[in-house]
Amino acid sequence: MRDATFKPTVLYLIALIICGSNGIVASFINLPSYQIVFFRMLLGTLFLLAVKLVHKEAFTIQNYPKDFQALIGSGIALGLQWTFLFEAYHLVGVGIATLEYYCGPVIVMALSPLLFGEKLTAKKIFGFLVVVIGAALIIGYGVGLNLSPVGLLLGALSAVLYAVMVICNRQLKGVSGIEGTSIQLGIGCAIVALVTVVFHGIELPANPASVNWLAVLTIGLFNTGLGSFLYFPQLTKIPVQRVAVFGYLEPLSAVIFSALILGEPFGLLKIIGTACIIGGAIFAELSGASSDKSEAIETPL
Repeated sequence: MRDATFKPTVLYLIALIICGSNGIVASFINLPSYQIVFFRMLLGTLFLLAVKLVHKEAFTIQNYPKDFQALIGSGIALGLQWTFLFEAYHLVGVGIATLEYYCGPVIVMALSPLLFGEKLTAKKIFGFLVVVIGAALIIGYGVGLNLSPVGLLLGALSAVLYAVMVICNRQLKGVSGIEGTSIQLGIGCAIVALVTVVFHGIELPANPASVNWLAVLTIGLFNTGLGSFLYFPQLTKIPVQRVAVFGYLEPLSAVIFSALILGEPFGLLKIIGTACIIGGAIFAELSGASSDKSEAIETPL
C-alpha cells in the first residue's frame, strides 16, 4: 500500500518541473521583460481567483491585517524580482540567471539569527559557504564567456529580492497558500504596471499580431496559475525534508532544459557551480529541518 504522501509528492514534483520551464517559455515571448512579467502575474492572479470562485472559498485576508501588510511587501518584492530575473534570462541565459536567483533562500538562512533568532549551526554555515563558492564559480563562468555584467547583476538582485519576499512571507500567520499567492501576484502585477508607466509611459505591445500569445498564456495560466495550484496544497502534506530536497529540482530542471532546448553552454565550471549551489543549499536546509510537515509560503514559482 502506498504511503499517504506519495500522491502529494508526485504533484509537488510535477509543479516544480512545470515551473522549471519558466525561463524556457519566456524565451519564446518577444516582449520586454516587464511586459512578460505583467501578463504572467495578471493571468496567474485570474487563474487562482477562478479556482477560489469555483471551489466557493471565501477570502480570509480581512481577518489578518498584519498578513496583508506582509503580502504587500512580498508582492512588491515578487514583481521586482521577476522583472530583474526575466531581464537576466535575456542577458545571461536561463541557466545562470536561475542559479543566481536560487541563492535567495540561502541569504535568508544566513540572516535568520538576526531576523528570526534562529541558531546558525556549523552545518548551516558550511552549506552557506558552499553556495557562495558555487555562486562565485557561476559568476566567474559568466564573466569568462563575456556575458553581460548588467545581466549578472540583475540575477544577483533578483536573489536579494527573493530573500526579501521570503522574509515577508515568514510573517504570515493565517492566510492560505493559494489565497496568499493570488494576493501576492495581484500586488506584484500592480507594481510592475506602475513601474512601467513611470519609466515607459502607458505602453502596449508594439506589434500585437507578432506576439507569441500562446507562450504568454502558457507562462501565465499553466506555469504560474496551474503550477501554484499544484504546488501549495502539497506543502502541508509532505515532510519538510522532502520539500527542502525536492524544491531544488526546479533550478536543476531549468539548467537542464536551458542546455537541451535553448542550447546554452554547459561547461565544467558551470556543472561544478550548479552542484555547489544546489548541494550546499540542500545540505544547509536539511541541517535545520525538523520532521514536521511544511507550512511556509516560501516560493513564488
